[in-house]
Amino acid sequence: MDDNSKRQGTRVFKKSSPNGKITVYLGKRDFVDHLTHVDPIDGVVLIDPEYLKDRKVYGHVLAAFRYGREDLDVLGLTFRKDLYLASEQIYPVPEASLNKAVTRLQERLLKKLGANAFPFFFELPPHCPASVTLQPAPGDTGKPCGVDYELKAYVAENVDDKPHKRNSVRLAIRKIMYAPAKQGEQPSIEVSKEFMMSPNKLHLEASLDKELYHHGESIAVNVHIANNSNRTVKKIKVSVRQYADICLFSTAQYKCTVAESESEDGCPVGPGFTLSKVYSLTPLLANNKEKRGLALDGQLKHEDTNLASSTIITDPAAKENLGIIVQYKVKVKLCLGPLGGDLSAELPFVLMHPKPEEEELPPLPKSPSQNHLDGGDVPTENLIQLDTDDDIIFEDFARLRLKGETE
Repeated sequence: MDDNSKRQGTRVFKKSSPNGKITVYLGKRDFVDHLTHVDPIDGVVLIDPEYLKDRKVYGHVLAAFRYGREDLDVLGLTFRKDLYLASEQIYPVPEASLNKAVTRLQERLLKKLGANAFPFFFELPPHCPASVTLQPAPGDTGKPCGVDYELKAYVAENVDDKPHKRNSVRLAIRKIMYAPAKQGEQPSIEVSKEFMMSPNKLHLEASLDKELYHHGESIAVNVHIANNSNRTVKKIKVSVRQYADICLFSTAQYKCTVAESESEDGCPVGPGFTLSKVYSLTPLLANNKEKRGLALDGQLKHEDTNLASSTIITDPAAKENLGIIVQYKVKVKLCLGPLGGDLSAELPFVLMHPKPEEEELPPLPKSPSQNHLDGGDVPTENLIQLDTDDDIIFEDFARLRLKGETE
């Protein structure tokens, strides 16, 4: 590894149109929803003025809910619903944008790329949907169903003109949300069941050790049974279920078990007996690869996804704008045999990614080309297809192309 590959710098993603006449530079692909606001989508477009002549360059951000395969789009019927669209003219720069402040990264890119580079800036509104993908069945081709975001820059005479593939750039981006800093109330529930000819009830208490879990974390389920009935508990089933509400034209709910445990340890629990036990479950995508329709966090590349994070709803009235609402519950079920039926209880919890800690990098030795390093720099080891210049590293923007998908 040479000295340049060991240097620290700001990573910038870039992607060019097929004809190479416009190139988009973007500082990141994941944009965080902070509940009060969403990270702005800001970057720079490098153009070829001689190619454009009298035409303009437009940019748009589109959030769409895809609910059918593209190859089934026939007779003008499209299986997608646009949830949010923002458009703006990037070049020539509109008068209203001439004095708009640019970000630090945009300023550095404009200085590096020269006079033919122009900034763009999009702000997503609060309550827009998170990026969620529904897991396709094995053998399915094309883009999976779900909510996806696309940033596009294209050459046209008017904003409504249909873009040509040769002079447009499409980038898949994600809107994500991190876990809140504070835990909520510890989930707990008590349920009872009466039986005919039984003097008292079968009583079940269940609780979780906390409300908020991070992906990959084990969930401890505390179960206490007090059997004052004349029935016998034969076995205990504990499962984690994902509920995905599809908010499109009408609400449909899909549920899928993502972790489960069935135990006869301590059973049977006969009349007059009690049982206290802790069960541990870990919901992981790795154990659920074959389940079609399971909600996953939106994909940019095949190795970086997981079970979909819980949706945090701040405004119940805006639920229809969220596309897919994901929730998780632990279900505890006491099985009493064919004649006794069962007794169940559910405990809702939140499953999310922790907010990454912002690590401070050790200071670099000063050199003439490094005097303007800023605090947003990140390590650059193991990056491929890189073009470094001072402290900015350009990485070709690539995303997962599923089998059967074309640009």
